[in-house]
Amino acid sequence: MTTFDLKGRTAVVTGAAQGFGRAIAERFLQSGADVSLWDMDADTLASAARELASMGKVSTAIVDVSSLEQVEAATAATIKASSKIDILVANAGIAGPNHTAWTYPVDAWRQVVEINLFGVYYCCRSIIPHMLERKYGRIVNIASVAGKEGNPNASAYSSAKSGVIALTKSLGKELAKENIAVNVVTPAAAKTRIFDQMTPEFHQFMLSKIPRGRFLEIQELAALVTWLSTEENSFSTGSVFDISGGRSTY
Repeated sequence: MTTFDLKGRTAVVTGAAQGFGRAIAERFLQSGADVSLWDMDADTLASAARELASMGKVSTAIVDVSSLEQVEAATAATIKASSKIDILVANAGIAGPNHTAWTYPVDAWRQVVEINLFGVYYCCRSIIPHMLERKYGRIVNIASVAGKEGNPNASAYSSAKSGVIALTKSLGKELAKENIAVNVVTPAAAKTRIFDQMTPEFHQFMLSKIPRGRFLEIQELAALVTWLSTEENSFSTGSVFDISGGRSTY
C-alpha cells in the first residue's frame, strides 16, 4: 500500500461512520492525519470511532449536513478541539428511492438534493473561511458518475451529484490563488449501505454499465481521495477525477 504524507494535518470526513467515508478516514489515519468523523447516525459513528481510535487521533460530531446550523456548530467544535481544519472530504449522501422523474415523491426528491448538494455546500461554506485564514486547504467532494451521465429512475440523485460537480468547479476557480485545492471524485457504484436504498434491478443496471465488470472497491476510492488531500496535490483544482471502471471516459 502506498504511503501518503498527511502528518500534522487535521481532516473532516462527512458520512464517516461507514462505507466510503469510513474507508477514507481509515486511510487518512494510516497516513498520519487526525480525523474528525462527522455523521448523523450516532450509534454507528460511536462504533466506528472506537474501532479507529487505535490508529490515531479521532474525534466525532453528530451532524445532519442538510442543516447549516449543525454544520456550523460542528465546524466550530472541531476547530476548538483540534485548532484547525486542513482537509474536508464532503462525502455524506443518500441515494433516495428509484422512480421516474414525473412520479418521484417531491419530499423525497427534495431530501436527496438537500443532503447531497446543500450538504456539500454547507460544509464548504462553513470551513473555507477558516482555510482562507490559514492560507491552506484541501477539499475533496464526492459526487458520482451519475452526475455526469444521469441515471434513469434516479433523477434526484443524478441532479444533486451534477450540482456537486459544478459547485466544485466554481470553488476551484474562486480559490485557485489561495493554496486551497478543491476537486471532485466521480465514482461508479460500490457495495456500501447506500445499496439498501436501491432495487436489485437497479444494482444490475449499474453493474452492466461498468466495462471492468465489477463494482468499485471502497479502498480504491480512499486511495485516490487521500492523494488529492495531500500537499503534493499542489496544482490540480476544480477538476473531476473519474473512478468508474471505464464507464465514463470524459
